[in-house]
Amino acid sequence: MSNWEVPPDHRSGFTAVVGRPNVGKSTLVNAFLGQAVAAVSQRPQTTRRRQMGILTLPNAQVIFVDTPGIHKPMHKLGEQMNKSALEVLRDSDVVLLIFDMSHPPTADDERVAGLVRELDRRIPILTALNKVDLVSPDSIQKRFATFEMLAGGDPLPVSATRGDNRQVLLDRLMSVLPLGPRYFPEGEITDTYEREIAADLIRAAAMQLLRNEVPYSIAVRIDDYRERDDHGAYITATLFVERESQKGIVIGKGGSMLREIGSLARREIEAMSGRHVYLQTRVKTLAGWRDDPKLLKRLGYNVPTRQKKDRPA
Repeated sequence: MSNWEVPPDHRSGFTAVVGRPNVGKSTLVNAFLGQAVAAVSQRPQTTRRRQMGILTLPNAQVIFVDTPGIHKPMHKLGEQMNKSALEVLRDSDVVLLIFDMSHPPTADDERVAGLVRELDRRIPILTALNKVDLVSPDSIQKRFATFEMLAGGDPLPVSATRGDNRQVLLDRLMSVLPLGPRYFPEGEITDTYEREIAADLIRAAAMQLLRNEVPYSIAVRIDDYRERDDHGAYITATLFVERESQKGIVIGKGGSMLREIGSLARREIEAMSGRHVYLQTRVKTLAGWRDDPKLLKRLGYNVPTRQKKDRPA
């Protein structure tokens, strides 16, 4: 059977993975794929643009579209992130709605649930209550009932990291996908270029290591991404901050923080790409970039167009 030939019962489609920031969307997608294609950190808003992850199985191809966390926007970047998530929602075959079960529902959870309820009723919606491994046994029943009232349907408690009910969730997902072809060749796991993933991994490293509001003011641009034959990849990147005072924090005393960010990011990029990486970073100030549509566009924060590919001939 060729790459594009599939059995008669083959299912495929685009699954929008949605939720408020920091509920574990990227972690779950990475777990399904068995490797990192979406940047992850402990801070909210690590994902700022849609990230596609492609899972190809003998009888199905699930295209996960990991979206930015939906939240109350405080600047143009936040508005852009929400628009990006909403466009993916409306253009998907299935919606996978994720909540963080380790905390009671928030205003952003209610905002996400309301937007999902407004979707076309023909789009199947699955609900996962993530981080069940962080909930005490005494709280599980009450927390489950609270989210069940918010989301409706039949929510499934899962743990993206420990694996609880992960396969059950995947089986449910595949059961509601439409019959269809493979949109991508076997072995392709994302439509995103490595340089774009590298930028996200560098920003995720900065978010993990920095404090207060500085991480949310950071954008990353890959200036050079070159292969060096058998010697791996050579990458240079610029980290942009909004204020000059933030620049000193990111660089750190004697460049210590920037070296730490670069070291963590390099390890993540090497794990993603499977080869040695030489990473050089610098920091610049780009005042007010989160509220400037032109600067947002220059930094690659565009609302995506339709994510679906044409069916293969």
